[in-house]
Amino acid sequence: SDLRSYRDLPLRYAESSTLHRDELAGTLHGLLRVRHITQDDAHIFCAPEQIEEEIFGCLDFAHYLYDLFELEAKFELSTRPEKRTGTDEEWDFTEGALRSALERRGIDYSVNEGDGAFYGPKIDLHMTDVLGRSWQMGTIQLDAIMPQAFGLTYMGADNREHTPYVIHRALLGSLERFMAILIEHFAGAFPFWLAPVQVRILPVGEGHLDEASAIGDQLKAAGYRVDIGEPTETIGKRIRASELEKIPFAVVFGDRESEASLAIRERGGGQTEQSLADFLAKLATLDSRKAEADPLLPPSRTVRGG
Repeated sequence: SDLRSYRDLPLRYAESSTLHRDELAGTLHGLLRVRHITQDDAHIFCAPEQIEEEIFGCLDFAHYLYDLFELEAKFELSTRPEKRTGTDEEWDFTEGALRSALERRGIDYSVNEGDGAFYGPKIDLHMTDVLGRSWQMGTIQLDAIMPQAFGLTYMGADNREHTPYVIHRALLGSLERFMAILIEHFAGAFPFWLAPVQVRILPVGEGHLDEASAIGDQLKAAGYRVDIGEPTETIGKRIRASELEKIPFAVVFGDRESEASLAIRERGGGQTEQSLADFLAKLATLDSRKAEADPLLPPSRTVRGG
């Protein structure tokens, strides 16, 4: 819609987009195959000499994201399909660019002959579920065809119009499918920073509910996701329920507990006694671990609320 200069490139746009696919009823499979898809979609418009650096950026971003979730992906180069648009020369260039980027980054990959999109080759990222089945997750596609079809141009340093290349990038892929793989990967026992409920407060009886809620309010004020397991059943049943729900921490509060001495049960571990101040200090170290590992991660308070 606007006149662009080579100085404006690369142009990077990203969105969370809603897509629909008319899947046959018999093929629908939990979150792994759905009709309503949420995709982390991105399009990068660049000049030919910028392609490799932009592909590097996509590959590095993919590694960063998957490392964050403690996941591993297999890389697959999908080449020209039988039904395609564009010339062989264009396909030679785009396939070569993706292959070169993978090899120069030292990434092991397999080749899936003929499985590229009709407009260009792609790097597909696959993960396996608990049954060992492979599912495509992210994709990085290099497209020389669609920019021509839409008449996209930019003014080069030679003061002439040129057609850009576009990189289609979705790293999580289908958010629904990614969530399914993630749930299976952790078997529901999410790391502390990712757990939907990070701490559950368990008042032993009705008389302890107000003080237990006050402890919960202080944890919430510090930015943590907390709920109160109200005393509708025995404390033993509620402790067991917290373990089955794989909540990272349960805080039991009864006659013997106070802010100076809390009974804290860690998921998969035993019970310890800590003051509220010490417990908050411990949670801060758990919550900041990812941020310390990679300074590009948003601040821990942002991650907790995400």
